[in-house]
Amino acid sequence: MNFIFISPNFPETYRFFCMRLRENGVNVLGIGDALYNELHPELTNALTEYYRVTSLENYDEVYRAVAYFAYRYGKIDWLESNNEYWLEQDAALRTDFNITSGLKSDEIQKYKSKILMKQYYQKAGVPAARYLPVTTLEAALAFTQEVGYPVVVKPDNGVGALATYKLTNDEELALFFEQLPDTLYVMEEYVPGRVTTFDGICDRDGNVLFASSHISVNSIMDMVNEKVPTYYYVDKEVPEDVRSAGERTLRAFGASSRFFHLEFFRLTEDKPGLGNAGDIVALEVNMRPAGGFTPDMLNFAGSVDVYQIWADMIAYNECRHTYHGPRQYCIYCGRRDEFTYIHNGLSIRQTYADALRLVTRMPDALAGTMGNQVYIACFDDLSQVEAFARFCFEEA
Repeated sequence: MNFIFISPNFPETYRFFCMRLRENGVNVLGIGDALYNELHPELTNALTEYYRVTSLENYDEVYRAVAYFAYRYGKIDWLESNNEYWLEQDAALRTDFNITSGLKSDEIQKYKSKILMKQYYQKAGVPAARYLPVTTLEAALAFTQEVGYPVVVKPDNGVGALATYKLTNDEELALFFEQLPDTLYVMEEYVPGRVTTFDGICDRDGNVLFASSHISVNSIMDMVNEKVPTYYYVDKEVPEDVRSAGERTLRAFGASSRFFHLEFFRLTEDKPGLGNAGDIVALEVNMRPAGGFTPDMLNFAGSVDVYQIWADMIAYNECRHTYHGPRQYCIYCGRRDEFTYIHNGLSIRQTYADALRLVTRMPDALAGTMGNQVYIACFDDLSQVEAFARFCFEEA
């Protein structure tokens, strides 16, 4: 089996996808823009060959790289980046080279467009916020009269909470229109809730091989725009209502042979037309792993290896490894360099030595959302999770 991995070096932990594929007997071929001598040694050992392009943004260059691999190694069975940023390019390459595994160009938009997602959520029976494609100020004002303030505006095709804003009155709405970027935006009613996810891996028939769930304590939008503390935690178990909504959503979208990251709101108060406090409401669908070090957090929380489970799905369409370790809550805290905290890094490491699983720096490209300095720890109960967050984020 020939597998082309796009940008196998970023994020750095994606080398584990390549390593597990190689261990499963897959011929792994890498395409990236990093110099070969900059790659992690474990990655270079996993790759049969690496083709460097000057820019992954240059489709012609990447196309030529795929053509070279096809000429040298024969039929390409899989092509994947597992990265939101490259999903559309992945689909275009599969289409151009008739790679039958994975999404092609005529399928990708339902996973990228916020507007199209609403239709599939409706099919899945999961309520979603009312919305309006942003066209004119007059139409937007009429929408706010219907749903009230605040409203949220976001790119129809966007990643995470980047370029996403909460507007609270007519003046802010008018200012937004004065500065409106030249891209399609969507306006949605504000949903009061905590982001709760359904993360995992499904086989070619859409059956879930592995699932987990994590909860964002603060709004992701506020983490980006207001720089409120960035922390979230992986739950010990997947709540049944999240699992049900997640599996129905996967079926509605026809998802298969993918890592998935589905986002929902759990309402923190009653919302007319959507549900009561505690209910699950749709947010977004992502056909890739959750960002940052979340795959590693899934491993820490569940005593599993999601890189192996994914590689087993690719090679065998089943999970061939079983795991019997403890389940814990796993919390991520991302501290920002610009803030001064009471407890320094040494104090955190000494106080929580037994609980810490990873202490590292977040790459600059992701730090705006995720913070600069990362502390990931595991605990048996939520009171310990909350205490760890308070300790990390207490400001001087």
